[in-house]
Amino acid sequence: MPKSAFPSSSFRVLLFILLLASAFLPACRKSAAPVFDAAAHRQEIQKWQATRLERLTEPDGWLSLVGLFWLHEGENKFGSDPKNPVVLPEGKAPAVTGSFWLKDGRVQLTTRARIPISLSTPSTGDIEVLGRLIAVPIERSRNLYLTDDTQDNGPTRLEIDSLIINVVKRGDRIGIRVKDPKSLTRQEFKGLEYFPIDPKWRIEARFEPYQPPKIIQIDNVLNMTDDETSPGALAFEVNGKTYRIDPILEQGETDYFVMIADETTGGETYGAGRYLYVSPPDASGKVIIDFNKAYSPPCAFTGFATCPLPPQQNHLPLRIEAGEKKYAGPVH
Repeated sequence: MPKSAFPSSSFRVLLFILLLASAFLPACRKSAAPVFDAAAHRQEIQKWQATRLERLTEPDGWLSLVGLFWLHEGENKFGSDPKNPVVLPEGKAPAVTGSFWLKDGRVQLTTRARIPISLSTPSTGDIEVLGRLIAVPIERSRNLYLTDDTQDNGPTRLEIDSLIINVVKRGDRIGIRVKDPKSLTRQEFKGLEYFPIDPKWRIEARFEPYQPPKIIQIDNVLNMTDDETSPGALAFEVNGKTYRIDPILEQGETDYFVMIADETTGGETYGAGRYLYVSPPDASGKVIIDFNKAYSPPCAFTGFATCPLPPQQNHLPLRIEAGEKKYAGPVH
């Protein structure tokens, strides 16, 4: 056969490249990242903002807090008398309504006044169950042990007039939290403000697991410290620079809880930092951190919350101009 009947060497090389490219083209198309939908992202954040506002302004939400009182061992009288260890708002209850007795980490309720109370009691083996939400004369609740807010089934809930009362536990301290849907903070609420929604702050991060998970000491606004568990660091880039933050995996939760401070903290945003949640990493270790969903802690709205503070490693040396801004309304 004549030499000219065979393809030239350069032609054979070109043919090989074309065949190789055609073989990989379907795979490349299949693995291509999905196109980001900015409109869908905006709708997602707007929906999140609406839900955030709804939860914050619920009748028993953070805006309704009117009191937090730490109990001492033994008897703690409660009522509208300002001399009581637990002071209820004037006009909502008798001067001395009853007592909370603290002994060995448990709180027992006894009463003096005969007034109606709505009571919701979790059903546990050693708790007197009076019904899920029933009106009873308060003296019938004598010797009732109250569960606190760290229990899986929640705290015992007492309602006197418009007040909502329950036991809280923070470290080794036990207190009484009082809410009132008619609080001034809720009535005078001025709404929430946000930075403009910006896809730039929806960031793909890399999960770097800790083996074993790391125990982190978290301080709160009461100068108390708790040990929390961090499953791993979240590494992400902004303007070509890498940053790392430690999330917390709360008991019974699957999403990661993140507390941050940045260079807007104390200026455009709340002075103690902000919070956000992120979904756990996928199979490849990818995590999406959307700072457009960063929000102010309850302490931004009330002086009766026990907010945890961002650990030092989560103080970021950059401006995160996304998410919720500092609350401009009154805090009571």
